[in-house]
Amino acid sequence: MNRAQLEHVLRAAATIVDDPNLLVIGSQSILGAFADDRLPVEATTSIEADLAFFDDPDGSKADRVDGAIGELSRFHETFGYYAQGVSVSTAVLPVGWEDRTVELATPGAAPARARCLDPHDCVVSKLVAGREKDLAFAAALIREGLVEPETLVTRIRAVSGVSGGSIDRIAAWVRRQIGPSG
Repeated sequence: MNRAQLEHVLRAAATIVDDPNLLVIGSQSILGAFADDRLPVEATTSIEADLAFFDDPDGSKADRVDGAIGELSRFHETFGYYAQGVSVSTAVLPVGWEDRTVELATPGAAPARARCLDPHDCVVSKLVAGREKDLAFAAALIREGLVEPETLVTRIRAVSGVSGGSIDRIAAWVRRQIGPSG
C-alpha cells in the first residue's frame, strides 16, 4: 500500500462512520512518517490498513468499516487493498505512545484526520507480535536507518504486559540486526 491508497482508505472509513478521528496502528502507519519513495519494499507490501477510532467503545465503527471496505468487500475487489477495523487496544504498544503519534491530515485523506503510530512504536508492536512478516518489516526499517535500534530497545522496555524474558529476547533480536559493532 502506498500513501495515496492509505489516504483513500482513510477518506472512505471516515465517511462511512462520519468520524474523521482515526488511528492507523498496523504496518501502514509508517506511511504517516515517511514518503513512499523512502520506504523499503517490505514496508509497503501489505494491502491492509488497520484502522481504529478513538471514540468507538463498543467496536461498532470498526465493524462498519470492516463490512463496507474490509477484506473481500467490493472495495477490496475493486481496488486491491482494504481496511481492517480494529480497536485502539489491538496493538501492544509502549507507554506514552499516544503522545508520539504522527498526524496524517492531507487533502487526499479529507475528511479524515488520522494519527499514525510513531515509527518506533509501530516497529515495537510488530516485534511483540513476532510473526515472520513483522520481523522482515522491522529488519528493513532498521537496515534503512528509518528507526534507531537503541530507541527501539528503550521502547521495548516500556511495554507493559510482556514478560521480561520476551522483552530481553526482542531487545537481543534488535541488537543482532545492527551487527557485531552495535
